[in-house]
Amino acid sequence: MREGKLFIISGPSGTGKGTICKRLVAMDPDITLSVSVTTRSPREGEAHGREYFFISREEYLQLLSDGGLLEHASVYGKTLYGTPREPVVKWLARGRDVILEIDVQGAFQVRQNYPECILIFILPPSMEELEARIIGRGSETEESLTARLAEAEKEIELADQYDYQVVNGDLEEAVRQVYGIITEERNKE
Repeated sequence: MREGKLFIISGPSGTGKGTICKRLVAMDPDITLSVSVTTRSPREGEAHGREYFFISREEYLQLLSDGGLLEHASVYGKTLYGTPREPVVKWLARGRDVILEIDVQGAFQVRQNYPECILIFILPPSMEELEARIIGRGSETEESLTARLAEAEKEIELADQYDYQVVNGDLEEAVRQVYGIITEERNKE
């Protein structure tokens, strides 16, 4: 049995990473999306164990100190995120490809531990479109919008350190491109 491949999908908030990942999992039963832990509160429509495992700061810090996170990050200076190590390692050993939808900090941490991972960066078609998408969510204050856009600019500057870059101007085309990358990487065996 082949070992699974680890794919990391990153990009600024509002680029459609989550939607792309959900489409990939729905179209290919050999792809698993890892569910991260976070200390933030759920947004409307999010469920514990589906989008994230919503845990307390204390639970997060214990998991981190026990070595239970493959990567971890502090986002916007207050919210903690991380990828539980155990399920990812098990899925890869069973031959399943795993997608981590994580930020650039986490992606570079994972690359240190798993240099064979494949990094895919999702770009917005423009900063104006990105701002419109974030505003369209209806969940941002003026202050958090400004912070997200500033963070997006910093993240985009790091996109050239990724193996692949995909512009999400058209969702269906972006999904096709990312799935093409996954297929190409699988065939390198």
